[in-house]
Amino acid sequence: MAEQTDPIAHFQTWLAEAEKSEPVNPTACSLATADKQGRPSARMVLLKGVDDRGFVFYSNLESRKGRDLAENPKASLCFYWKSLLRQVRIDGDVEPVSSEEADAYFASRARDSQIGAWASKQSAPMATRFDLEKMVAKSVARFGLRKIPRPDFWSGYRVRPSLIEFWREKPFRLHERIEYSRDGDGWQSRRLFP
Repeated sequence: MAEQTDPIAHFQTWLAEAEKSEPVNPTACSLATADKQGRPSARMVLLKGVDDRGFVFYSNLESRKGRDLAENPKASLCFYWKSLLRQVRIDGDVEPVSSEEADAYFASRARDSQIGAWASKQSAPMATRFDLEKMVAKSVARFGLRKIPRPDFWSGYRVRPSLIEFWREKPFRLHERIEYSRDGDGWQSRRLFP
């Protein structure tokens, strides 16, 4: 694994390769958060954007992840691409995306996904599946054929990386690991023992 000076470009290269080789959801990653007591929680999310500002995903702000990030705006992402035998870990502070970014992404989603965002009280208890189906029917009736606006409780988050680690599997557990850490406006890199 050749060291690069720009870990964002390195990630984008690996993601492009994963998009060609991973059969399902190459943008899927584990998102780890912690509440104000430090209790951790992890779940899978889909990466919806990456640039020099960070890594973006979207969610219901009232979900467990949303509550965690309101209390403790730090997170870790972990991508694993089995077909490539590669992993990338990202740690950083989390900030909300702008309303304009959230509106634009919401507008790009399939109509059924927009309805689902309105209908689901993500992470809240649900007695039966029928509860969700009723909420979907109410949302369909509410919006009819009109444009569906983004709910106030639904938006995006950007993980602003302070640390990015690239890992590549090698025979006999002699894996390659390179860690990049923020250094002002740039990055410092170092190799790690596997």
